[in-house]
Amino acid sequence: MAVRILYIKTDTRLHENPYIAIDSLEWVNERINVKGITERAKLYDWIKDGDGEAYIVDQHGNKTTLIPAVCPEGNKYVKTVKDESENDQLLALPESA
Repeated sequence: MAVRILYIKTDTRLHENPYIAIDSLEWVNERINVKGITERAKLYDWIKDGDGEAYIVDQHGNKTTLIPAVCPEGNKYVKTVKDESENDQLLALPESA
C-alpha cells in the first residue's frame, strides 16, 4: 500500500533535528480515497518493515518517496533526502489543522 503525505503536525518545542519535531503525518491513500493520521515512529516502522510506501507530490507533480532514518539519539523519523545538502520536501509541507 502507498500513501501520499499531505500535512505534518509538529510540536512547539525546539529540536536540534527538525524531523523529530514532527509528531504525526496526515496522509491519503489515493487509490481507495482513504485518509488518516499516523505518528512519526509508526510511519517509520511501516516503511522500514517493507509493508508500506509514503510519498510527497510537489507542485510540478513530481513524486518523492520518504525514506526511514534514525538520529544518533535513537529517534525514528522519515525524510525525503539522503543527506541534508538538499531541501527536504517533507519539512516544507503545511501544518495540519
